Amino acid sequence: MKPLPSMLAATRLTQAGKLLEAGEMLREMFGGGAAAPEPVARTGQFLERSYTGPAGRIDYKLYVPLNATAGAPLVVMLHGCTQSPDDFATGTRMNALADAHGVLVAYPAQARTANAQKCWNWFVPAHQTRDRGEPALIAGLTREIIAGYAVDRTRVFVAGLSAGGAAAAVMAETYPELFAAVGVHSGIACGAARDLSSAMQTMQRGSGKPGVAARLVPTITFHGDRDSTVNEANAGEVVARAGGAARGLTTLVTSGVSTGGRHYTQAVSRDSSGRAMIEQWTIHGAGHAWSGGDAAGSYTDPLGPDASSEMLRFFLQR
Repeated sequence: MKPLPSMLAATRLTQAGKLLEAGEMLREMFGGGAAAPEPVARTGQFLERSYTGPAGRIDYKLYVPLNATAGAPLVVMLHGCTQSPDDFATGTRMNALADAHGVLVAYPAQARTANAQKCWNWFVPAHQTRDRGEPALIAGLTREIIAGYAVDRTRVFVAGLSAGGAAAAVMAETYPELFAAVGVHSGIACGAARDLSSAMQTMQRGSGKPGVAARLVPTITFHGDRDSTVNEANAGEVVARAGGAARGLTTLVTSGVSTGGRHYTQAVSRDSSGRAMIEQWTIHGAGHAWSGGDAAGSYTDPLGPDASSEMLRFFLQR
């Protein structure tokens, strides 16, 4: 007897990793009797993937929310040193926001073979160049997801923390046509260092010469003014580099207090049409940690304003 068409469809969904859809189809086929109790909370799929291209191979995890549809946005999240995709997802709570907004989230994983502390090598010239090294790998997996999930190519974003924030800044400059906006949390401007020695100096006090990006990619930064790992001056250099590529921006500075009691300053630079092109958030009293993050993840500051929500708001305005 030939398998039923619905069974074949369910098999294909399972092979494609779409387990939730396959499960729903099977329940419809073989349902009956007492209904199974609904789970207290339902989440999307957190899938393990890998990408191989001319620059090598990289593993990543992809979060596909329950309500994902063709034309969904994509956010690429680059973890900090010693972190993993799972840890970073937990600390930023980005997957919960993905469920709320129908956004796919990718978490590339740096291998220990590439860096003993699992840092992105943002300070190495070979990893600051288009179509080479880590930028090529991250761009490659991003394009793979865009094609595989019919992502809206105009709403693809990149963000990161610390070394991941520095790598996100590199991605925005090496692939400005791929990423519609960038979020840099406790990170460093593209090209600020060219080796380990200059990287350490830049982390301590900034490079002192941020330069100007060739093209403005809308940028949002978060940085604690008590960060002893990456000096807050680096956020100013990220903003200066992005702003130098724009003309006619007007900046308004405001202040506020998070629900957790952290004071912050927010500088928003808008173009002539009123669109926010650059946002710089300075979190007063905060150290080297994701603002508003979950304490279950590493390098988080639960007291601060919610960097994940604010980044996603900024991204989805594009």
